Amino acid sequence: MGDSILVFRGVSRAYGNVKALEEVSLTLVPGEKVALLGPNGSGKTTLVSLALGLLRPHAGQVQLFGESPKSLSARSRVGAMLQSAAIPPTLKVREAVELFRSYYRNPLSLADTLHLAGLEGLEERWYGHLSGGQQRRVQFALAICGNPEFLVLDEPTVGLDPDYRRAFWESLHVWVRGKTLLFTTHYLDEADRWAERVIVLHKGRVRADGPVQQVKSQVAAKVIRFRSHLGPTSFEGLPGVLQASVVGDYIELATERPESVIPQILAVDPNLRDLEVREAALEEVFHELIREQD
Repeated sequence: MGDSILVFRGVSRAYGNVKALEEVSLTLVPGEKVALLGPNGSGKTTLVSLALGLLRPHAGQVQLFGESPKSLSARSRVGAMLQSAAIPPTLKVREAVELFRSYYRNPLSLADTLHLAGLEGLEERWYGHLSGGQQRRVQFALAICGNPEFLVLDEPTVGLDPDYRRAFWESLHVWVRGKTLLFTTHYLDEADRWAERVIVLHKGRVRADGPVQQVKSQVAAKVIRFRSHLGPTSFEGLPGVLQASVVGDYIELATERPESVIPQILAVDPNLRDLEVREAALEEVFHELIREQD
């Protein structure tokens, strides 16, 4: 217990007759980088709120650094970026960061915080005059300015353009070394690249939990990718093909047995080009897990 950052033991939470979480048990240990995934309504935000002490469980137990998530000593070791934030619109960026830094014993410097959040040059702008993406950067700055041991990010890159999304993760990857990270995202490529462990929630229950490669192995599908003058309907009925789709100029077939499917597709189109077999991406595995458990 002393080596755990966050512990859920048989945790349930409901809103009226709707079960948001049902008997969820999990443990996060120091240094882990964990992606919490699930479709809308799966219970991700409820789990995050329970972890931060914003909600109480109706059953089970939540502990943060071995204490109640509501304890000041535990909360002082956590930084959080949620989907909404009540920041006064007339605060300047510098003022907001300085205010939040004052709450912590060993905060990051103002300069380091602004650099990590990509806010250099915006220090004197009012929060209310920033774009939506810039406001998300300020919210991230407030989450990290206390130099927390445990960082919780709920959909951190929503509203950010692709270039800043990439810069955000590259910067975070450097800073978060040695710390514990829990993040939710609908961009599954982010989880595939930046998480070491994935927890998949569906209908309030944990459906998969483990290292990224282990979770991928739960769905044994491979992807056969090739170019053909024929459409995907020419291949989707072949034995062993789980799904056929078009991605750009390619046809992609999901299968558990590529060695038996490849001769069949060559028989359908001997002139197909650029054939390759690859491991299914986390996004494809995620959708297959959810489909199997509906």
